[in-house]
Amino acid sequence: MIESCSDRLQALLTHFPVSTRMFHAGSLCGVTDLLAPGEGGHMHLVRSGPVGVVRPGHPPLTVNVPSLLLYPRPVPRQFVCGTELGAHLVCARLDFEGGAANPVARALPDEICVPLASIDGAADVLSLLFTEAFGDNCGRHALIDRLFGVVLIQVLRHLMETQGLEGGMLAGLSHPKLRRALVALHERPEQEWSLDALAAAAGMSRTAFANAFRDTLGCTPGGYLQGWRIRLAQQALMRGRQLKAIAVDVGYGSEAALSRAFKAQCGLSPREWRQQESARRDGAGGKEGGWLPTAHCQRGADAGVGADTDTNTDTDSDADVDRD
Repeated sequence: MIESCSDRLQALLTHFPVSTRMFHAGSLCGVTDLLAPGEGGHMHLVRSGPVGVVRPGHPPLTVNVPSLLLYPRPVPRQFVCGTELGAHLVCARLDFEGGAANPVARALPDEICVPLASIDGAADVLSLLFTEAFGDNCGRHALIDRLFGVVLIQVLRHLMETQGLEGGMLAGLSHPKLRRALVALHERPEQEWSLDALAAAAGMSRTAFANAFRDTLGCTPGGYLQGWRIRLAQQALMRGRQLKAIAVDVGYGSEAALSRAFKAQCGLSPREWRQQESARRDGAGGKEGGWLPTAHCQRGADAGVGADTDTNTDTDSDADVDRD
């Protein structure tokens, strides 16, 4: 059996990191509209409430206990708080490298609400974060930004350990057997992965593995492998690497083979995609979400606006499941 790394998040966060930056710490009263950021998402830590969350087309959510609210993608919403005491929150912007294509962002639902007390091992981190956010220590902004990154990893762990996701990559990483194959694939995309090899990594028969993979992740192993390789290739392209070197690193035998797979996955050649992505990023530069408060009761530190603010895969083949 193939030995694989047991760390389910290491390859994801190495290849597709997430940066965090606090943009609000203080109280909110009344109704507050949130502008969705041009890229990325938001994390809100509700220290005290209650807080009502209203999203167009969705049932309202009421947060009555200290909780984490996570929005991995731009989602317009309103926070509705009491008009006297209000609610106390610390909020951060999440910048997922790769934007909407970031596999962590793609694997998360539009809205996540988790009571803080249920996140195993987070109590000390959260206590320090709140102390810094509502205090006035020097260097606190840099410290809080890093603590939000720690909390993000802890909530991802929580979602995997509690199997709090119904499908997709993180649900696969929650599966007691599939996760071994996924980690191996994430760590070694350049390997010529056959269905037999992936099933062996998972400790399953080929048929059981293929069926469980499709049922849990919604695609075939070959389709997933191709998507992972192409996302890695996209990251490397945006970092200025040459296509020939990228092809070797992500498991394609030649530049031409990578180009064909790339176009099949994205509808564009690598060169066309890089030009389009560069233009998109230039156009999105500087766009950030923030608050549009309609009631003013923002007391506490930094209470102002924006403060510091499945593709052609035969699962019976013994060849590379993402073959050209």
